[in-house]
Amino acid sequence: MSQTLSKKTGSIYLLFTRYVSQNILGMIGLSAYVLADTFFISQAEGSRGITALNLVLPVYSLIFAIGAMIGSGSATRFKIHRARKEDCADAYFSNAICFALLFSLIFMAIGICIPDKLVSLLGGNEEIVAVGTSYTRIFMSFAPFFMWNHIFNAFVRNDNAPSLAMAATLFSSLFNIVMDYILMFPLKMGMKGAALATAISPIVGILICSLHFLSRQNSIRFCIMRPSIRRLIQSCQLGVAAFVGEISSGVITMVFNFLILGLAGNVGVAAYGVVANTAIVATSVFNGVAQGAQPLLSDFYGKGNKKSVKKVFFLSAGTALVLSVLVVMFAHLSAETITSIFNQEQNVQMAEYAVAGMKLYFIGYLFAGFNIIGTGFLSATEKAVWSFVTSILRGFVAITAFAFFLSLLFGMTGVWMAFPASECLTAAVMCFAIYKSQSF
Repeated sequence: MSQTLSKKTGSIYLLFTRYVSQNILGMIGLSAYVLADTFFISQAEGSRGITALNLVLPVYSLIFAIGAMIGSGSATRFKIHRARKEDCADAYFSNAICFALLFSLIFMAIGICIPDKLVSLLGGNEEIVAVGTSYTRIFMSFAPFFMWNHIFNAFVRNDNAPSLAMAATLFSSLFNIVMDYILMFPLKMGMKGAALATAISPIVGILICSLHFLSRQNSIRFCIMRPSIRRLIQSCQLGVAAFVGEISSGVITMVFNFLILGLAGNVGVAAYGVVANTAIVATSVFNGVAQGAQPLLSDFYGKGNKKSVKKVFFLSAGTALVLSVLVVMFAHLSAETITSIFNQEQNVQMAEYAVAGMKLYFIGYLFAGFNIIGTGFLSATEKAVWSFVTSILRGFVAITAFAFFLSLLFGMTGVWMAFPASECLTAAVMCFAIYKSQSF
């Protein structure tokens, strides 16, 4: 009996290590092209380009968030029903594909018809609108592929093929980085080239994920069926954590852009662009842990194996704690170096804002890692209400309230401290939510 338990425990460790390590690599790869975009744009357009990129980032985050919510939630439902051997599991993939297309049509219409007005609405002056319009038009026109990429990746990962999902993410990001350089510099396409490279990269990811459908291990089926709003709602209930994980960076960026424009102008927004885009990589690490643990949590939960659910959760939380400390240390030691890479104009004021901001902002990851793991855990175990409450708190309510309040008291320092303050508050609520959910 003890040997059987030991083998089971060992297999959980191995599964956890396999899924989480591959998802961390995949998510870092996914975020790497955002940094590549920022770097190449800083080379080609200077601080104007970074400002334009940072102003439209909330729209980019919203597209990603909707795709993540539909994809992650539908794939979680698929995994739970498949573990219970229920036939309704087959409907979730087709439903997700159909509704992602419907939602993306809205973004396509705005991007094609009024991209300049959108950039202006987000805070761009005439100079920034001129730089950012073409970038916005191109990436919004490819909205369906961004959403479908999330869906394909989530389903392939949940269908016991995490290695292929990781490969799809890494190769699509590598393609983006290489094409960024080729289109922006040898072909001299500037911001249009950066947008085109970003827009095509999810197609690469979709094609690689599609290889899974040719394998014998595939259990995902595309069904010709009428789209079901009921299934969409059921999926989105479990995908809200993924939605907030993606959209929170966009909301934070929009709020911070508004406040920083009033406190420090375009130079301050450019500095925040450096901090925000570096933070995307840090967030991706913890999203990798949460997404890697999700198929295991959903599978054990669907089978009623509470002991294994508990073990996976504590493995995730412990991993997040170690990574949190490493991320904060890295930010404090490398702030000057990272800022100098993106500050090609050697703007002293921008450097001062960015270095101070990065050191203060990244303190929040001491709590953010646990919060991302916690919301993913609540979602994977069908605790939709608590997942929604904690997600909304960290992604919208707390960060917005702290940003306005602390900036009023401490100016730019208050802006940077809003993220740590909101994550600390959310961590306290998260502990209560996990305790009350009685998932163990």
